[in-house]
Amino acid sequence: MQYKFYKYQGTGNDFVIMDNRAGQLVLSEQQVKHLCDRRFGIGADGLMLLNSLDGYDFDMKYYNADGRESSMCGNGGRCLTRFAYDRGIHRSTYRFMAVDGEHEAELEEHTGWIRLRMKNVTGIEEYHGDSVLDTGSPHYVKSVPDVMALNVFREGRDIRYSKHFEEAGINVNFVEGNDRNIIVRTYERGVEDETYSCGTGVTAAALVFAHNEMGFNRVEVKTLGGHLAVEFDKTGNESFENIWLCGPATFVFEGNIELS
Repeated sequence: MQYKFYKYQGTGNDFVIMDNRAGQLVLSEQQVKHLCDRRFGIGADGLMLLNSLDGYDFDMKYYNADGRESSMCGNGGRCLTRFAYDRGIHRSTYRFMAVDGEHEAELEEHTGWIRLRMKNVTGIEEYHGDSVLDTGSPHYVKSVPDVMALNVFREGRDIRYSKHFEEAGINVNFVEGNDRNIIVRTYERGVEDETYSCGTGVTAAALVFAHNEMGFNRVEVKTLGGHLAVEFDKTGNESFENIWLCGPATFVFEGNIELS
């Protein structure tokens, strides 16, 4: 059977997207894994379905490259919003549902960037001098002096498969910078490798590095795949609201693929 697909990317974090508003697509774990395979399939860090949901502009279903349904993906949410716009769903503010709850998204006409509202964060756990928090997906944030010289695959894998995190898995972010500008590199569970960018990861890193006074903050973020920004209101030492992940979301190509 042939499947219509679309490829999008947000700062190098790339996704296969399928329009499932008719509700007819049922993909197995093995099929998703095949579609995301960079040698035998289309190639992507994950796969998303654009679903219909009463009361919302759309519903987001996200799968990691290993074929398993996963937690929230920030870059994916922005790409799916752009895909919805390209499919004719035009809104000033989008409301959609994802696995971690309701989200809003806006398209900035002057930049082409998508602004995506993330879930509020009410706590950051200290772990051996590093930080653990949930921004829709679980993240480990570690400050390093020279992030570009780091072996992210080796160091990230060691933490992700350590005894404390092995069963549930965790995304591992290595960060260099200050409270206004940071560089982030991420080892992602489910992909089990470094990705060019991770939206929930840069969000987590920006919040951990937010040493400013309470109130509005904006952190500029550099990743291997490009530039993002995270805006938020800091409401307490470890609490944050009105968190927005801001960045590009770009159509790459479309096509058809045969799946058994």
